[in-house]
Amino acid sequence: MIDFIHEFYQQHTIWVLPLLIFLARILDVSIGTLRIVFLNRGLRFLAPFCGFFEILIWLIALNRLMGDLTSWVYYVSYAGGFAAGTYIGIMIESRLAMGVLSVMIVTQKDAAGLLQKLRKEHFGITQVGAQGVQGKVRLIYLIIRRKDLPRIAEILRTHQPGAFSVVNDVRDVGGGVFPMNSGKFGYARGLLGGVRKGK
Repeated sequence: MIDFIHEFYQQHTIWVLPLLIFLARILDVSIGTLRIVFLNRGLRFLAPFCGFFEILIWLIALNRLMGDLTSWVYYVSYAGGFAAGTYIGIMIESRLAMGVLSVMIVTQKDAAGLLQKLRKEHFGITQVGAQGVQGKVRLIYLIIRRKDLPRIAEILRTHQPGAFSVVNDVRDVGGGVFPMNSGKFGYARGLLGGVRKGK
């Protein structure tokens, strides 16, 4: 079996090696993207774990590339794998939907319906009155889990379609009110140190 694999590799090196370099780059760049995400989320144990495999795979791919500097196909596969790995890493991060976000909503309209819906969905709300360029506005602040962002967007489209909103990443928070029906609290409890009612 080993002899067959070796013979196959020798006969098809012209396309097998570029394919392996391409796949290796996808893997290590995807892991690198997740490592950065974990660093930003303060996950100190997962980030070094990802870093180890990221650099190991990168060194293997680079070693194979340096073995034949005259082949432009290797360079194309190396660069193509980097681009594809970046895209895949971003897709994986969006699927994981890890972390906590702060949402600020600014509206000039009556926000009673919006506030009632957010409370019904068990989101913690802080609202204040403010003065904007065009007159009085209402500021609504929320701290939500990233996976709840599509729900907030849908609520805004339905109850306050013209509202201005800003979303930012939050690294650390303490306490807060989070929807009970949006899933288990496992990750939120570990990140937030427990959930308390307030606001």
